[in-house]
Amino acid sequence: MNIIPSISVTSDALNAEKTRLEVIAQNIANAHTTRGPDGLPYQRKVVSFENQLMQAAVDGQVKPGGMRIAAITNDQTPGELVYNPGHPDADENDMVRMPNVNLAREMVDLIMASRTYEANLSVVRTARQMAQNAMRMGR
Repeated sequence: MNIIPSISVTSDALNAEKTRLEVIAQNIANAHTTRGPDGLPYQRKVVSFENQLMQAAVDGQVKPGGMRIAAITNDQTPGELVYNPGHPDADENDMVRMPNVNLAREMVDLIMASRTYEANLSVVRTARQMAQNAMRMGR
């Protein structure tokens, strides 16, 4: 018997947001990487979520599903061209293709992901407190 059923759903959301935070951190860290292992500028990664409304029935009971990562894909938007004649990745016109990472957008995403993570932690704390109070009343 699961005494706190909401925790399994919330843990899915916590794991998904943790992955999102890691991807955002990777984007920020590579905001100026003009040559990756493939020889091309870094491409911003985007996390797509998928809501599992209801999972398979277990022992005849339908349990609610949580959120999961559907995919982590590359943003195909081309990066900005910057004039930089001394750069080792400059082309014949002294232009360098920069990564398509916008630091302002990444910071907004970082704040949103962080707040979502904090909200899910609050759900876990509240559910735990409710379960403890219920067990105290049963004494």
